[in-house]
Amino acid sequence: MPHLGTVAFVDSVHPILWNRLNEMGWKCVDKTHLTAEDSKAEITEYDGIVIRSKFKLKEEILANCKQLKFIARAGSGLENIDLVAAKKLNIQVFSSPEGNRDAVAEHATGMLLMLMNNLKRADQEVRDGVWNRTENRGYELKGKTIGLIGYGVMGRAFAERLSGFGINIIAYDSNKTNFSDELTTEVTLEELQERADIISLHMNFHADNKYFVNTDFIKKFRKPFYLINTARGFNVNSEDLVLALKSGEIQGACLDVLEYESVSFEGVSGTEIPPAFEYLMNAENVILSPHIAGWTHESHFKLSNVLADKVKVFFGL
Repeated sequence: MPHLGTVAFVDSVHPILWNRLNEMGWKCVDKTHLTAEDSKAEITEYDGIVIRSKFKLKEEILANCKQLKFIARAGSGLENIDLVAAKKLNIQVFSSPEGNRDAVAEHATGMLLMLMNNLKRADQEVRDGVWNRTENRGYELKGKTIGLIGYGVMGRAFAERLSGFGINIIAYDSNKTNFSDELTTEVTLEELQERADIISLHMNFHADNKYFVNTDFIKKFRKPFYLINTARGFNVNSEDLVLALKSGEIQGACLDVLEYESVSFEGVSGTEIPPAFEYLMNAENVILSPHIAGWTHESHFKLSNVLADKVKVFFGL
């Protein structure tokens, strides 16, 4: 088998990707032990890079990677890669949203059910010996209208999970039109704000989407709603969200991502907890998780296997 080049793994991923790349003829080298700074200096000599979110592949780094053919990002978002520079330098970029779409969809569904049925509070009360039934009466999903903002791989997977609940599903996507299907009806943003009882964010990382959910956005809704965010933390202005939770304009929130996350998504930036974050941590009508919606045992495998499939097809192997 011919030697196709050398691929550096700078982040840990499922071993299926290493094994399959080796079978195709790529030589794989383990660089996961290196710090972000050391990695930046060393990756210039490789033909491929496998990364999650260890550091940002900016133009000045990519420009020094003279023989780099591809970057494989185990995940859906590509915000840590300068895509414009990669295209200019003829570097192919692969991502694998197909690998964790099921995990994200199931996680979002679980968070929503937990929120609307007061399971966070009820669980703790029972553990504390408190038996409140009337106070923990929940709301059914059937008959509600959910508005999806973004109808790509993740949005459609969530719609598939919701389809069995008898819920009305509408969607707005700024990047596409004519996408109505058997699951979802395409609407304008204005119609979504008029009709939705629940909204769920499934947006790509883009500068225009920073603080997409802010006070102005919230006040355009005809009625109070629930918010789900499994996309990116910076899509939601946390301070404005807190104000809306306090006023009742937002009835509750499911947040797998927060604007306070570090670049690597492995923790919270800074040492002090911002007041808005502290409020969210203590609010009974807020469900939080540490950016794990797409982080199942199955998706760990699928994220890497999908990347292997894409490399194989692209290079005709």
